[in-house]
Amino acid sequence: MTKLIGISGSLRKGSLNSALLRAAAGLVPEGVELEIGTIRGIPLYDGDVEAESGIPEAVTVLKEKIIAADGLLLVTPEYNNSIPGVFKNAIDWLSRGPGGASIAFRNKPIAIIGASPGGFGTILSQNAWLPIMRTFGADLWMGGRLMVSHADKVFDGEGNLGDDKVKEQLAGFLKGFAEHVAGRK
Repeated sequence: MTKLIGISGSLRKGSLNSALLRAAAGLVPEGVELEIGTIRGIPLYDGDVEAESGIPEAVTVLKEKIIAADGLLLVTPEYNNSIPGVFKNAIDWLSRGPGGASIAFRNKPIAIIGASPGGFGTILSQNAWLPIMRTFGADLWMGGRLMVSHADKVFDGEGNLGDDKVKEQLAGFLKGFAEHVAGRK
């Protein structure tokens, strides 16, 4: 069994990226499990808080899940042509503590996808993640890209993916990533 964990970079209840992550969990190939992690509850990074209180529990729980997983799927919104602050903040916290970024991200197979109501998907946000993942020494899977444009039209009011073409693209992306991850085990 290949175990993946996915994280949406949005806190909004009606998030298109959280909907994309839920759709991904239902489309993984046989023999693959995709757990949905959360950045909810992770406070703003403050070195003084870290020095006084250590790593917050929400960070520790998520970091342990990432470490235990065979691969990580980042599902990123795009805010102002870049990475959402709340998502970058969570990754900054996850890079702290014993072992730093190495323990959670070094050599970890990671893939990035995203959804946006705009016409360009999340290309700029996905590109902005690249130097961060390189800095961590992550095994960034570049076997495909998935940027869901006009995502407000491919998900219904309950966040269900209704577009067959996007479903097919997502399933293909997940298959390729899962094969990459399994090949590293």
